[in-house]
Amino acid sequence: MLTTWSSWSAIEQTGALLIVRLPSADEALAVARAAVEGGVRALEITLSVPNALGVIRQLTTEFGDTVTVGAGTVLDAQSAFACIQAGARVLVSPNLNPEMITVANRYQALSISGAFTPTEMVDTMAAGADIVKLFPTGIVGPNYVRTVLEPLPQTPILPAGGANTDNVGDWFDAGVVAVGVGSAITKAARPDGDYARVTAAAKDFLAAIATARDSA
Repeated sequence: MLTTWSSWSAIEQTGALLIVRLPSADEALAVARAAVEGGVRALEITLSVPNALGVIRQLTTEFGDTVTVGAGTVLDAQSAFACIQAGARVLVSPNLNPEMITVANRYQALSISGAFTPTEMVDTMAAGADIVKLFPTGIVGPNYVRTVLEPLPQTPILPAGGANTDNVGDWFDAGVVAVGVGSAITKAARPDGDYARVTAAAKDFLAAIATARDSA
């Protein structure tokens, strides 16, 4: 069984959590498989995906302990438990819900809980979250993370959304532990349905992270 530590390791080693938020279960499965082929080792299947629990269950069965499969947009304890029963080893929320974190901790799942302001981040860590998900990121950037980490250097921050090969180095230079990445990888096959493009995008993104870390 994957533990909280092994789930953390899967994210930390690659520096990326792939956020799969797509309009069909079939597309979510195809994208996840292609991304794993490209080196991704941590997946977040958002509960907005049709039959998300089935997708989580299928991917967990296929990849076993080689890939950490998680659930996103987990807003309450009931959803958290259902996701864990489906095989999720990471629970992600856009906001702070202490009950979700409690369920995650009870079953040794990694919790990534949303926060934006310094007060919300401190409250999130006090509630027992393993990682603070910076959300939303569209209105702030790496300089915001750098500023927050000056008084709160103990905060493990994962910005969710907006990361790409051009800017991912700025995020790691600011001090994030990993980044959540979505459309830069998940929608790479949209032009022609060629999921090899997803695999290539995943490889390129992970290579950009490795380069950023080497530079740091």
